[in-house]
Amino acid sequence: MKTIHTIAFILLVIGGLNWLLVGLIDWGVADLVGMSLAKIIYILVGLSAIYLIFTHKKDCKCCDSSGSSTNAM
Repeated sequence: MKTIHTIAFILLVIGGLNWLLVGLIDWGVADLVGMSLAKIIYILVGLSAIYLIFTHKKDCKCCDSSGSSTNAM
């Protein structure tokens, strides 16, 4: 499951950077790879977000409910 979590995290980073580029300079993934491949990337980013919504708390050390983390947000 760590592999799936890592892939989902990387895809969400790509999605976040895409939105940053769209917001700053009106340029995104579709301009780089073409609309057909961009659509697949957008779907994968969305599925990654859904996956991490349901598994994040279990996998994230900062959100661990056991209290082992001393970092307070």
